[in-house]
Amino acid sequence: MDAALVLFELGAVLLGLGILSALASRIGISAIPLYLLSGLAFGIGGFHPLESAESFIETGSHIGVVLLLFTLGLEYTVSELFGSMKKGAPIGLVDIVLNASPGVAVALLLGWGPIAAAVMGGVTYVTSSGVTAKVLGDLGWLGNRETPSVLSVLVMEDLVMALYLPIVTTLLAGLALAQASIGLAVAAGAVTLALVTASRFGGFVEAFLRSPSNEILVLKVLGLILLVAGLAEQVHVSAAVGAFLVGITLSGELAHSAREVLEPAKDIFAAIFFVHFGLQTNPGSLMPMLGIAIGLALVGAATKVLTGWMAARRNGVGQTGAIRAGTLLIPRGEFSIVIAGLAASAVDPQLGPLVAAYVLTLVILGPISARLVKPMMQAFKRSRQRKAVVETA
Repeated sequence: MDAALVLFELGAVLLGLGILSALASRIGISAIPLYLLSGLAFGIGGFHPLESAESFIETGSHIGVVLLLFTLGLEYTVSELFGSMKKGAPIGLVDIVLNASPGVAVALLLGWGPIAAAVMGGVTYVTSSGVTAKVLGDLGWLGNRETPSVLSVLVMEDLVMALYLPIVTTLLAGLALAQASIGLAVAAGAVTLALVTASRFGGFVEAFLRSPSNEILVLKVLGLILLVAGLAEQVHVSAAVGAFLVGITLSGELAHSAREVLEPAKDIFAAIFFVHFGLQTNPGSLMPMLGIAIGLALVGAATKVLTGWMAARRNGVGQTGAIRAGTLLIPRGEFSIVIAGLAASAVDPQLGPLVAAYVLTLVILGPISARLVKPMMQAFKRSRQRKAVVETA
């Protein structure tokens, strides 16, 4: 591979992302939709595929998701996580019913069969933790009252995925469901072990990571994050869950220092993650399924807003915060694409393009909807005030 061409393409990508981010900041929106559209323009079937830098971008996209979820984990302690999960369990069940059902229904209506229905249920169910974490950071909502409610839903979904993926992989391979039991037990055991380690031995982890310089700290923390994420992926638990659990293990001054030293790397690799998703999508394959995808996306957006609203209201959050929580759950992303990739050769060939168009629609709609919550609620309040004035007059 020509090193000069790799460097040229990668430099062009990063410079372009910087320009797009500046443009997004100037007009007051999240840069995520622009990152995705740029990937779409230069990916499969685009203007000029980025072949030389593709391998680096693919690896960078995985690192981006891991760092996004690690940063999100730094905002919370183990006790807060357990409390949030316990309180959010009923919403977790509602989340499954509301958001898996549309995908199951569409697959059955299209005549794709029960296995494809199980696949599509997973696609429409799970929110993109990476996109949501990026939007939370972009909009400065990490400290909002509704954020723990959003987090509890995300964690429940990622844990469900840890159980779902071994089962759906076995079904796609044509094996008996019972043969997934070993993988399922390993996944559940790995999550439990990580939570116990974070709860009981977090102090030892912090003592190991504490360092006299930023150079040593960033090497230790980044190495631990990637190591745990890789081990989590190996036992069929999401790498994102592994990184999140490392984040909640750290607290106090160490968490603050880790956030500061990794912030630039997180921003770079998160941008690469969204570009990579666009690069993998062929615009030509989207058109035949676009109508169905948009309809399914609108239903999926509505069911996620309802899920987030219910979760936040249960925790005493006001109407505006509850709606913000709902919009934060709209995006679908990395899990949906992974699930569709597993099923690409096992079910109907139209499933891949449908999922790509569905995810692309929601990953653009989600950040924009979150950005519009405040002005829309302000306009609604002004409208109600004017109506009250007219009625009293």
